[in-house]
Amino acid sequence: MPGANNLQNAEETIFYIDLISNFLKKKYVVKGIKEFIEGKNKSSSNGSSLYGVVMFQARENPINVYNKEDSSSIIEILDEYWDSREQEKSYFENGLFEIFAYIFWKSRSAKKSYRIVIISDKPSDFPEDYYNAVYGLILKAKKFSTFIDIIRVGKDADYSDTVKLKIIASETQGGVFYCQDEKHFLSVLGSLAQTKEEFKVIREEDEVFETDKSFFDHLAVDLISLDSDDEEICSICNQEKCPICQAYSDEITKCFNCNTKFHGCCATKYAASNNIGFKHIFRCPQCSTLLKIDEEFVDMVISEDTGEEGFYTIEEVEEESVVLENIREELVEDISSTDESRTEEKSTVPPILVDAPEKKETETSKTETPSGTKKVRVGGFFGTEVEVKTDTIIKKEGELIMKVIDTKDLDVKKSITSLNPPRKRKSIKLCTICGSTVSGSVCANCGARVD
Repeated sequence: MPGANNLQNAEETIFYIDLISNFLKKKYVVKGIKEFIEGKNKSSSNGSSLYGVVMFQARENPINVYNKEDSSSIIEILDEYWDSREQEKSYFENGLFEIFAYIFWKSRSAKKSYRIVIISDKPSDFPEDYYNAVYGLILKAKKFSTFIDIIRVGKDADYSDTVKLKIIASETQGGVFYCQDEKHFLSVLGSLAQTKEEFKVIREEDEVFETDKSFFDHLAVDLISLDSDDEEICSICNQEKCPICQAYSDEITKCFNCNTKFHGCCATKYAASNNIGFKHIFRCPQCSTLLKIDEEFVDMVISEDTGEEGFYTIEEVEEESVVLENIREELVEDISSTDESRTEEKSTVPPILVDAPEKKETETSKTETPSGTKKVRVGGFFGTEVEVKTDTIIKKEGELIMKVIDTKDLDVKKSITSLNPPRKRKSIKLCTICGSTVSGSVCANCGARVD
C-alpha cells in the first residue's frame, strides 16, 4: 500500500489553544507555532510530521483542522478566528474530548504517534466528573502513543488545577511548563519540537480493565470473508494450507482496508506477539488498520499450543482412580457381608441399589456375568467416550447390585480439540453501502442486502 510505512512512522502534533485572557498576544503564538513546525520539518528526514489546531469560539463552538503538512493552514485558522475565540471561560476538558475523538477515529486505520500541546492561561471550572471522564480517555489514548505537554502562561504563582495538569501530563510522559513572559514561552515551545519515542502499549505492571477491553473491541474491525475471485493464500505463511493446524479447512479471511489475508491460526500467532495489549486485537502488518479476531478461538489455539488449559493431568486422573478404587472395595465388602447375613437371616435387602426392576423368584440365586467392556464419557457433555473394563456384574435374586469399573484405562490425557465440538466460523462481510461489517446477508445498519 503506497505510503504505508511513512504513515506508520508519522507523528501528528495538535496545538490546543485555550487562551482566555490577552496575556499572550497572537503574534507570539503564531511565531512560536511557526518556528516549531519549521524546526520539526527540518529534522524529519522522511517528511512524516503532521499538524493540527483546535480552538474554541464563543458559545462552545470548536474550530479545528488536522493532518496538515506545514504551518500555513494552522496560521490561517489563528488569523481568522483569534479575535472571535472564547474569552470568558476555559473549555479545557471539552477540547481534549474533541482531540481524543479524532485520535480514536484515525487510529482505526493508521498507526502513528500523537503530540498534544496545550497552551492555556486559566483553569476550567467544570465539575470533577468532566476531569474523571477525560482521565479515562487519557488512559485509552496513551495506548495509541499519545503524549500531552501543557504550557500554562500567566503571572500567577499558583493555580487551582496544578495537580490535575501534572497527572494528565505524567500519564503520557509529558510535562507541565509555567511561563510568565513571552520569551520563555517561545523557548519552551521550541524545546518540545523533538520527536517523542513510542513506548510499549501496555506494560506488564499495568492493570487491564474490562471497560478498556470493551472500548477497543468496538474500535477494532473484524476480518472479513474473501471475495470469490480472491486467491486463498495467507499473507503471513504464504501458503494455502495452514502450517499450524495442517488443515485446508482453516478459513482464510482478510483485512477490509488492504486485503491482507490470514489463516485463523496464523492471525492468532501474529496477534500473540503484535497485539495492542489484548490478545485478540492487533494492527494489520500491511496498513496498520486495527483488527480483531474471535477471542474464544484465540484461547483455544493458545491452550492447544501451550497445554495450559483443556488437558487432564496425570495427577488428576490418578486421584480420580483412587477414589473409584476405594468405592469399589467398599461395595465388594458390603456385598460380601450381605451374602453372609442373608445365609443366616435369609434377608433379601441389598446394601446398595442401582435403579433396576424388581423381580421376585421362588429360588434364591446369585450369578456372576462377565461384563466385557463399557463406554464411559469423560469431559462432560461434549466429552469423549472411553472404553473401560468391568470386573463383574453381580446380580442377586434378579436385582442389579453393582458394577465395578476398572479405572486403569482412564490414565490418559485428553486434548481440548477432542473434547470440544467443531466451532462454526463466522462469515463476516463488508457492506458496500455504509461500510459496516455484516454477519449474514442483510446489513443491520442500513438494511442493504449483501450477497
